[in-house]
Amino acid sequence: MNRVKKILLIGGTEEAARLNQALVERADVDLITSLAGRTRNPAPLAGTILTGGFGGVSGLEDFIRGHHIDLVIDASHPFAETITQNAYSACKKSDVPYFRYQRPAWTPKTGDRWLHANTVRDAAAATDGFGRIFLTIGRQDLAPFETLSAKHFLIRSIEPISFNPPSSTVEAVQARGPFSFSDETDLLSAKKIDLLVTKNSGGAATYAKIEAARNLGIAVVMIDRPEVPACPVFGSIDRLLAAAGMV
Repeated sequence: MNRVKKILLIGGTEEAARLNQALVERADVDLITSLAGRTRNPAPLAGTILTGGFGGVSGLEDFIRGHHIDLVIDASHPFAETITQNAYSACKKSDVPYFRYQRPAWTPKTGDRWLHANTVRDAAAATDGFGRIFLTIGRQDLAPFETLSAKHFLIRSIEPISFNPPSSTVEAVQARGPFSFSDETDLLSAKKIDLLVTKNSGGAATYAKIEAARNLGIAVVMIDRPEVPACPVFGSIDRLLAAAGMV
């Protein structure tokens, strides 16, 4: 029988939940799954679960060494830049393999009206000329939009938000997806949205809003992904597992 491989899975995404299920049932894997703890009702996971940070690169390096981790799989959100950089650096210092799972990014199709932005602050600047804006960037990144004037913001999030722009109005919707093409089309139409601001998270789960905006001719400010470290990056769970010797 192969030696049991101790794996640290950095989670927080649907793909991480699927990886958790695929790995936790294997006799040759001892799995630890880590969550940042920002979402109050995360998807159910099995096995050993850690919630909260590691204390930066040095803390994560200590954890990897102290728990004799053989492999780190980073399946965090494409925009979780800090944990990705920390995990990569800690693995290099610990001489432990680091695999990044990153769902394929969205690419513009015929009919899309995308305005690209490198950062959330750039995205806020790109709203000039638009009045009714649907923000789907997560509650952590709303601050750059608070200084904008004469806007009406529609914000949908899983958790309650704290967002009080003094010179604009806000309509908050607390809901958990996935949302269908019909749902998104109805929402954009009913709220008379003229601009969607979103992050290029990729995947199918939240793509319906992109399709709905295309269908309605609504412009989209697309915040591009941060660069990932020079490491093995996988867009397929099966390929990642194969590279890890798990198939």
